Amino acid sequence: MTTPHQQQPAIPPQAPAQAAPPPHPQWGGGAPGGAYPSYPSYVSPIPVRGTHLGHAIASEWTKIKSVRSTVWTLGIFLVLVVGIGLVIALLTDDEDYIAAPVTFPAFFGLILGQVCMITLGVLVVSSEYGTGLIRATMTASPKRWRVLTAKLLVFFALVFVTSTLSILLVGLVSSGLHSTTGVAATNGAHWTGAVLGAGLYVSLLGVLSLAVGSMLRHSAGAITAMLGVVLLPAVAGGFLLISSATRTVGEKMLEYNSTASIALLFQMEGEGATQNGLPQLGLLAGVTAAAIAGAFVLLEKRDV
Repeated sequence: MTTPHQQQPAIPPQAPAQAAPPPHPQWGGGAPGGAYPSYPSYVSPIPVRGTHLGHAIASEWTKIKSVRSTVWTLGIFLVLVVGIGLVIALLTDDEDYIAAPVTFPAFFGLILGQVCMITLGVLVVSSEYGTGLIRATMTASPKRWRVLTAKLLVFFALVFVTSTLSILLVGLVSSGLHSTTGVAATNGAHWTGAVLGAGLYVSLLGVLSLAVGSMLRHSAGAITAMLGVVLLPAVAGGFLLISSATRTVGEKMLEYNSTASIALLFQMEGEGATQNGLPQLGLLAGVTAAAIAGAFVLLEKRDV
């Protein structure tokens, strides 16, 4: 006879094994062995297109016309070139144009206006580094050469059109005010040198500033460097004339400084001028090309 504490507990019966659920009709698995399900792929309705230089140019044009620095800088440039030029054209007499072309009133405002183009050229690229926007720009366009090329093309076109039109406007007004027989004849060479030559010179100065800004990546440093390029030859050349040993170098610096180069392009010496400023323009073009090449090389080698 057994006692209650000697009775063995009953073993509960095991539940029958449940069958695996059938595979989903959109899953590509369900077979024994644990195959992963494959969900249906998503196709975006937005078409995917390859990017090119035109997209970068459109982007840079949107940026350069949207910032206030462009409006203010170009506005001050127009006030200086057109405003000062028209005032000089009104205050001068016909006798003042006996040995000078009627386009020369635009020269005085352009000497000051070139500083505006230098500043704008630096800010076009250095402001993006200062605000960090350059990271988003390079992410959207991984080909960095395309971004810098677009900046150069858009900026050069904007500055060249603004410069040439402002010089042409002043020249036309001055020609209308001073067109008597005693005024020196202003031929096609005078108009080409003043409008296209001087406009191209100021535009190249701005492009050079953009390249320097891309290399230095600092607004104040790049603007200071470019002001030194413009002002230093005129100041240092005068000091070098004191000594006979450095007189030749001083004369060349005075001949190729910015103010003298623009004056030669305007042919301020009159019809008998032997220099037209083309060597000075060629030198600036060579220096600008070298700076652009350096900017492209450093852009590819350094982080943003």
